[in-house]
Amino acid sequence: MKHPSRPLILASSSPFRRELLGKLGLAFEHQSPDIDESARPGETPTELVLRLARAKAGALAQAHPGALIIGSDQVAVIDDQVLGKPGDHANAVAQLRRASGRRVTFLTGLCLLDAASGRHQSGCERFQVQFRTLRDDQIERYIEQEQPFNCAGSFKSEGLGIVLFKSLEGRDPNALVGLPLIMLTDFLAAEGVALPA
Repeated sequence: MKHPSRPLILASSSPFRRELLGKLGLAFEHQSPDIDESARPGETPTELVLRLARAKAGALAQAHPGALIIGSDQVAVIDDQVLGKPGDHANAVAQLRRASGRRVTFLTGLCLLDAASGRHQSGCERFQVQFRTLRDDQIERYIEQEQPFNCAGSFKSEGLGIVLFKSLEGRDPNALVGLPLIMLTDFLAAEGVALPA
């Protein structure tokens, strides 16, 4: 791992985001931003993920005043309704039943904050998943094996969740896991972080 000229902080407790960021070969630290992720009244899904990505990065700025801080947030959307993290078995079953045979849009907000100047770059990456038509026994077996209770949409695309899909459509498959690396690479380049390192 190469150390960038300034500290790089991932504002996330997600092991999946840490694994993705590790692909870039840069040394980084991670810390949970511990913010309220509730949607505001009238907020669109895109507005929600952009606000939360900025809020997560901003929450760590005071503790890391010279760092570049990465914030990211993701939601799954069906019929303009946000599917959050299911939290338990019953909600995961309900989400996967609803997604069965349908196209689900995943929106991933990304923010790179320069804590020294307060300047931030942010954007939203869209990725679409066409689900297979799923039987209840398939849903039950999948949930039992992966227990995707902390994953938007109730699946882990980097794991067994791939068997639930008919097709994927988007610019950056990393966005589906929760950290759009193509966009992040652009943001880091604008901050003078050369990649490959």
